[in-house]
Amino acid sequence: MPRRRARAAALALLAAAAGCGYGLTTRYVARGGAERIHVRAFENRSTEPELGATLTAALRDALARRGADAGPGASAFIEGEVRATEPASSSPGGGGQPAPTWRLAVEVRARLHVAGAPAEERVVRREADFLAGADPLESEGRRALALRRVVEDAAAEILRSFEQ
Repeated sequence: MPRRRARAAALALLAAAAGCGYGLTTRYVARGGAERIHVRAFENRSTEPELGATLTAALRDALARRGADAGPGASAFIEGEVRATEPASSSPGGGGQPAPTWRLAVEVRARLHVAGAPAEERVVRREADFLAGADPLESEGRRALALRRVVEDAAAEILRSFEQ
């Protein structure tokens, strides 16, 4: 009987410790010592209508997950522009072959400013392939997902390159 009580107490203690809500996080610090960063709207220099807004949102989300996002009054900010290539066929399809594969690319030029002075500038280029769909709607959906994936990868690379 005492062994059962000891085991039950140990399990209860373990369960309480596991659910205490504590977690391990690392603090994001950018070059120049900036701990809180605002992301200004990126200039869209592509034919993709929402590319600048998508990149801006991806950077803000990534900073928020790190606890480093800030509003427009912050002493550090990231700004820049984004370009995209038109999707181009990277493999043929048809005639009994699989659907063609398309490739798109995104190039981001980002600048980090800390306390009013430029601290860093990076150019990041990411590419992705996507399969054509059975119809134009499916192909467009696949293209949009590939574009979002490329933008999120570029945002993560930009933050890694700016990290101190």
